[in-house]
Amino acid sequence: MLYLSAAFLRGVTGLVNDESSPELEMTPRSGASSGEEPQKIGKDVLSAIASSTSTSFAVFLTGALAVQMGSTLHFGPDSLGLAVSIYYLGASAGSVPFGRITEAVGGARVMRPTAVIAGILLALIAVLVHSTVSLSIVLFFAGIVSAAMQPATNLFLARRIPRNRQGFAFGVKQSAIPFASLFGGLAVPAIALTVGWRWAFALAAVWSGVAALIVPRSHTDLATYRAQHKDPVSPGRTAPLVILGAGFGLGIFAASAMTAFLVTSAVAGGISKSDAGYLAGVAGALAVVIRIYSGILADRRGGGHFKVISAMLVLGSVGYVGIALGSITRFFLFFWIGALVAYGAGWGWNGLFNFAVIRTHSKAPARATSITQVGGRLASVFGPLVFGLIAAHGSYAAAWIVNGVIAVMGAGVILLGRQMLLNPRREA
Repeated sequence: MLYLSAAFLRGVTGLVNDESSPELEMTPRSGASSGEEPQKIGKDVLSAIASSTSTSFAVFLTGALAVQMGSTLHFGPDSLGLAVSIYYLGASAGSVPFGRITEAVGGARVMRPTAVIAGILLALIAVLVHSTVSLSIVLFFAGIVSAAMQPATNLFLARRIPRNRQGFAFGVKQSAIPFASLFGGLAVPAIALTVGWRWAFALAAVWSGVAALIVPRSHTDLATYRAQHKDPVSPGRTAPLVILGAGFGLGIFAASAMTAFLVTSAVAGGISKSDAGYLAGVAGALAVVIRIYSGILADRRGGGHFKVISAMLVLGSVGYVGIALGSITRFFLFFWIGALVAYGAGWGWNGLFNFAVIRTHSKAPARATSITQVGGRLASVFGPLVFGLIAAHGSYAAAWIVNGVIAVMGAGVILLGRQMLLNPRREA
């Protein structure tokens, strides 16, 4: 599967790496020095991925541990979908405001307190949550915290990582999200089925505390930083960002539903609880590898990043259909292959998307990505909710087919946004 995914990415790279895809040419040189020490770059990337993971645990642990949590908190697929949607509602509400705040004060100044708050919220789930209502309330605030962390880590890497290493850096950073899913999947047999699901959230809270400690302190005082970074997103760029955000949202609509319901769907399809957890873990690991590998290829490519993203979404839709076939036939091989393709291609493009947006808006990376993230956050409100309703009142197979259709639509909208962004009448 990994070999096939790598071959696919190489093939797409060859198709789009031409002079008609000048996204890279529109980007001024990053402020980071290309001669920075590899050790310092590694520490910065590690800090970003640890911080991003801290704010992703709440929702992905909830999805992976839904079977065990549901038996304790007494909720079904529709209530699970609602709780996850509330998380993304909080994230969508906080995205643009925190993008502005981050651009004004710097990434590191936002990352450290945000990781601390994320740890507190995870501890609350571990200790105090005893109903779907209380879980939903905590998830809402966890979503707001996630909205603060994402533009902060994007700005942090854009300012500190050399331009020729940013594809790799953003691929690794965005791997924090499937890593949280990987941890959640492995937590089912290792923790939830042994000592209980609450301990998984407790361990995630400890991770968040450690992440806050390793965030480097800014060596520039706030007044100096604000004087150096005053560039906003220009009005001519806003419309393409909104369209790109809409396409991003359609892709995330499908992916957020997948991460919330893969385990419960697998169990409903006849797979054991422990095997379903391993499935989510292996699929999450593949998503990590693909995100990093696609970032490495992006550093070598002269443009066409949004084309690659669209192609990956289309391939991911094939994975959703495979999961649907597994649900219908109860032939577990379909389920496994479908999940690996859906996670690898259908969820492996997020880091590349942020990289492409930042490459075309390097003067205001936090602001630009906060605008596109609104589409993803809003779609994530409706993705799990719609999926849960279809699964509860129809079937899991029907819900997975809808996921596939939505992913293909997202690919088309991203190509439209790319065309608007490259319109020669707009400033470059």
